[in-house]
Amino acid sequence: MAETPERKVIAATAAETSPDNPWPLALLSQKLKAHIEKAPPAWVEAQVIELNKRANVSYLTLRDVDAEVSLSVTLWGSVLNRLEAPLERGSRVVAQLKPDFWLKTGRLSMQGQDIRPVGLGDLLARIEQLRQALAAEGLFDPRRKKPLPLLPHRIGLITGRNSDAMKDVLQNAALRWPAVEFEVREVAVQGVNAVSSVIGALAELDADPAVDVIVIARGGGSLEDLLPFSHESLVRAVSAAKTPVVSAIGHEADRPLLDEVADLRASTPTDAAKRIVPDVSEELRRVAQARAQLNRRIEGLLEREAERLSYLRSRPVMANPHLMLTAKYDDVASLGGRALTAVRAQVSRHVDQLAHLRAQVRALSPQKTLDRGYAVVQLEDRAIVRDPVQVAPGTALRIRVAAGDFTATGN
Repeated sequence: MAETPERKVIAATAAETSPDNPWPLALLSQKLKAHIEKAPPAWVEAQVIELNKRANVSYLTLRDVDAEVSLSVTLWGSVLNRLEAPLERGSRVVAQLKPDFWLKTGRLSMQGQDIRPVGLGDLLARIEQLRQALAAEGLFDPRRKKPLPLLPHRIGLITGRNSDAMKDVLQNAALRWPAVEFEVREVAVQGVNAVSSVIGALAELDADPAVDVIVIARGGGSLEDLLPFSHESLVRAVSAAKTPVVSAIGHEADRPLLDEVADLRASTPTDAAKRIVPDVSEELRRVAQARAQLNRRIEGLLEREAERLSYLRSRPVMANPHLMLTAKYDDVASLGGRALTAVRAQVSRHVDQLAHLRAQVRALSPQKTLDRGYAVVQLEDRAIVRDPVQVAPGTALRIRVAAGDFTATGN
């Protein structure tokens, strides 16, 4: 009897497989299908870029509204029949998708269990909700807005490729100020690449020190066309820019969130050109007015000063300048005479006083006493005799009189 071949033990998990113990392909497919079927349905938001209807089945291609990501979806007729209006290309929708794995071919597909168009009301509600959230953060605070330069030397312009908005800005700015220079970045301003393209151009121009102001311009369009300019990423990028940013999106009635965060909101691209550069003719007119006003003021000042000079020259002191000197000379001469008289009087009084004192001194001098007949009797030792007892008989004496002296002997 022949032996029965030994059965291999199939690995329980993919990690346990090996070249010697592989899984059958069907088992891998079954496990993938079981794993994928566990995934719950998910609601996604996207834009319909392709739509093919075949009998009771429709095949859609959905693309992300912000990224270059697409996905094929299969919808049964019963799902589309629930819509009030037919689904069209370009529609913005929210769809409930569930992955489905086709076991025989190993193909992964997405089954659409429900789909709903996103109406204008829903978009406006989302924009308003984002507006309130960003305003609460202070991104729209007027104190954050930077002033525009009075006369920018170079202007950064972010706009669509060969668009009317670009032509409007360039032409109107050149008409107002022919010397203006532009650094233009032509980018996508609509579709899934618009947000990233505008943000990239903004970062490039903001890093250029030669750019004094940045203008983001786009012509009018539907709400869906202008949605990139209400995207949160773009709004935050403009808020973080160091260079002043001007928003010129659509028409006067269009108010994307970019208008709220920009340092200046222009109603149209043409209005932006008028707001960022002055009108050369208007400035020349103002210069002429200023020069005329300055000339009038200078002429008025010169006239007033001439009148003041004429008035000063008509005063007596200016008409005859020597008069003031003559008057002062007479005053000095008078004061000098008075001073001399006073000094002479003082000298005369002191001379008289000195003569009087000299007479007194002379009257009291010993010589005057001698002149009146008095004599001075002295002993040989020059001692003055004041008492007769000082003179003994035969004592030699010296007698001094007014005219001289002589000797004598005491009795």
